[in-house]
Amino acid sequence: MASKEVILTRDGLLKLEQELEHLKTVKRKEVAERIKTAIDFGDISENSEYDDAKNEQAFIEGRIITLEKMLKNAKVIDKNQNDTKTVSIGDTVILKDLEFDEDLEYTIVGYAESNPTQNKISNESPVGEAVLGKQVGETIEVEVPAGNIKYKIIDIKND
Repeated sequence: MASKEVILTRDGLLKLEQELEHLKTVKRKEVAERIKTAIDFGDISENSEYDDAKNEQAFIEGRIITLEKMLKNAKVIDKNQNDTKTVSIGDTVILKDLEFDEDLEYTIVGYAESNPTQNKISNESPVGEAVLGKQVGETIEVEVPAGNIKYKIIDIKND
């Protein structure tokens, strides 16, 4: 079974590499030290410090494996090669919500980088998928659980 391609911007790639490095060089050592300290307390069968540290160690090791797999399958998007007339991954798009007459700004990224609190939405999300390949002035309709929302593409920023 082939692993899923992970689409990343250069910034996203850098952040994942930094997180992986931090987990391997800092967090692993911190948790190992906590485990050693907990063992030094004696009986580990009822030692909550030991249990907490072992659980954190398992989480860190799982995250390291996940990050390594994502980086191995990474496809980095070069925003400079994007067509500036149509929405591509890595672009920031300004949409007008036609029902509420408000402007929304989203950066379209791969799922690994998506963070709605930072207005970074996945290319696989309903809005992200709907705007890809579209041009300024086009109206799109997005099906969401609450119904359909219509947006007009106001601007595409490729910076």
